[in-house]
Amino acid sequence: MSVEVGIVHTFYRPKDLGRSGESHPVIIWGNGTGAVPGVYSSLLRHWASQGFIVAAANTPTSNYAISMRLGIDVLEQRNADSSSPYYHKVDLAHIGSAGHSQGGAAAVNAAIDPRVITAVPIQPGPLTDPDLMDEPVFYLAGQRDHIVWPALVKAMYKDSDHVPAVYGEVRGAGHLDSIGDGGDFRAPATAWFRYWLMGDEAAGRMFFGPDCGYCADAALWSGWERNAAALQLPGPTA
Repeated sequence: MSVEVGIVHTFYRPKDLGRSGESHPVIIWGNGTGAVPGVYSSLLRHWASQGFIVAAANTPTSNYAISMRLGIDVLEQRNADSSSPYYHKVDLAHIGSAGHSQGGAAAVNAAIDPRVITAVPIQPGPLTDPDLMDEPVFYLAGQRDHIVWPALVKAMYKDSDHVPAVYGEVRGAGHLDSIGDGGDFRAPATAWFRYWLMGDEAAGRMFFGPDCGYCADAALWSGWERNAAALQLPGPTA
């Protein structure tokens, strides 16, 4: 994979874009307060290794998601530029938003953009309103997070009853356990994006259907809920 550090964004992308003629879905990323993408580099590199293009906003104050949404604009321009390595290789129909802490709130705020089709707020801060978004959302909390209490994240989940929403509380996790490589937050967040942005049916079965893989994973979760809209989604079939 390749990393391009710019003034406004850091882009993480697969090394050989479109090698087999495919286009790559996009994840836009928001940092926690005072942080930069490098703090989460291993997680963002992991997503790029999975085939995603990641547009990480460099701002340490991402809450309003302005720079995050601007990352989509940049990729739209590059996708249309025949001199760009991104030319016709960006899947602009499959864009997700994600972020940690303040950036988690920004992931919800970014999802008001109609180009964003799903969101993964990781331990999201309070300055957002889930009623503004209409996309499937996967809220991630940490059981021992004393900065963004799990109850605050669960309240956002409860307020998302108008969309398919899932709540996962990572057992034993504190507020900083999601930095670096994402810790125990990485695999479920990746699976969510693989399902909604790539159509990975095996990943979808981890969340949906009567025998969803994560539903019974008590070792990973100290709390797990799916709302009524999520329960209506059948588990994908092969």
